[in-house]
Amino acid sequence: MPIIDKTDSNYIYFYVGKQIRKYRKQKGWSQSKLASECNFTDTFISNLENNAFQTISLNSLYHIAKVLGVPTKMLLDGLEEDVNE
Repeated sequence: MPIIDKTDSNYIYFYVGKQIRKYRKQKGWSQSKLASECNFTDTFISNLENNAFQTISLNSLYHIAKVLGVPTKMLLDGLEEDVNE
């Protein structure tokens, strides 16, 4: 996964991808399992986690969080602190 400069306007997508990966791994799920549970493709989840996408709809973000069993805000939690480090 490439590292994105924190001043880059696309850093938010990198950060959300890291959060999705973190919560997916906490559940012990593979990318394929998360994709299946969300009714998304494996490629979609992989691209999110590996910063190959530069956008994600709020609906998709909400759906992923719901399937992972975390509040949507947890996928953004800590972003400001991370950017300001």
